[in-house]
Amino acid sequence: MSANVNINTDMIAWAISRAGHDLHEFLNNSPKIKDWIENRKKPTIKQLESFSQKVHIPFGYLFLQNPPEEKLPIPFFRTNGSIKRVSLNVYDTILLMQRRQEWLTNYLKDSGFEKLSFVGEYNINSDIKDVVGGIRTRLKLEEDWASNLPTWEKALDVLTEKVEEAGIILNFNSVVENNTSRPIGVEECRGFVLVDENSPFMFVNAADGKAAQMFTIAHELAHIWIGESAGFDFRQLQPANDPVELFCDKVAAEFLVPQAIFEEAWKQAPNFKKIARQFKVSPIVAARRALDLGKIGRNYFFDFYNDYIEELRLKKPMKSTGGDFYATVKKRISITFAAHVNHAVKTNSLLYRDANKLTGLKGDTYQKFITKHL
Repeated sequence: MSANVNINTDMIAWAISRAGHDLHEFLNNSPKIKDWIENRKKPTIKQLESFSQKVHIPFGYLFLQNPPEEKLPIPFFRTNGSIKRVSLNVYDTILLMQRRQEWLTNYLKDSGFEKLSFVGEYNINSDIKDVVGGIRTRLKLEEDWASNLPTWEKALDVLTEKVEEAGIILNFNSVVENNTSRPIGVEECRGFVLVDENSPFMFVNAADGKAAQMFTIAHELAHIWIGESAGFDFRQLQPANDPVELFCDKVAAEFLVPQAIFEEAWKQAPNFKKIARQFKVSPIVAARRALDLGKIGRNYFFDFYNDYIEELRLKKPMKSTGGDFYATVKKRISITFAAHVNHAVKTNSLLYRDANKLTGLKGDTYQKFITKHL
């Protein structure tokens, strides 16, 4: 039988709140933990381990006298203003991406890879069209590249491929690593980008619509080209009132929906859905472009936005077929990142156990993924 241990009950209360739970509600549903808080009973090591997993906290934290200072490594912008705190799921995902980036940056340096010259090539005082031109040149995309593709999905695939070919790691996910019980809501985080001269990392919320994901990627590309890391939610497709966010928003809009081509399309048919099909973006993005270029007013845009979101909500959701786990993992960790990890393992630069930690894939699952996709 495990011995009971003394513990600072303030740390228990902090851990519960940190995980996003209402303290009183949590304790009412967990009488055993309530006994710990009220000093009626003491927990065992095994019970504390179980508790730490439940609230997603490192086990050792529970033995601290005071909560550690946890700071986001990047600014996270809300449409209604910058805030310091995000949910634990977003926070843990940012730290996960940061750990992967740190490993890859060191690995690329040790392997003799050169820095990516386009990272931080411009700044927020640069001409918007110059930045867009620089991005297109590096990604080898024509101005109207998306109009020749059949669907939004195909356009997203092409953009993803071009981004990764440029040396940028692109992760699509809507949960913490592979934990489906820890979702990341679209309204909370559409994406974030960790800028680095060797290995910039993008995160895109996979729960978002594919055409909307295109805008997130374009926005993150702008951040890389001006050398500024950030996270964002884009509520109602509006950027935060911050100079960097406003600049990146304009770059993304011009990259996806070039003004000259939009003006011509608008003359022929001022229809958001038709224009969206041409540029392979969301109708909301098309409406945003019309708003930015003075074709419609803000009230009209927000009415359209709300109606469109409601239309999507009312659509009967397709039944899930379960999907291909390994195809999902490929998007979650990036095939480029996985290739670097695999090469490191094969050249004895990385242990299998460390490869498992970096990819979130254990044992046979890791090997099956590598065999299937590399």
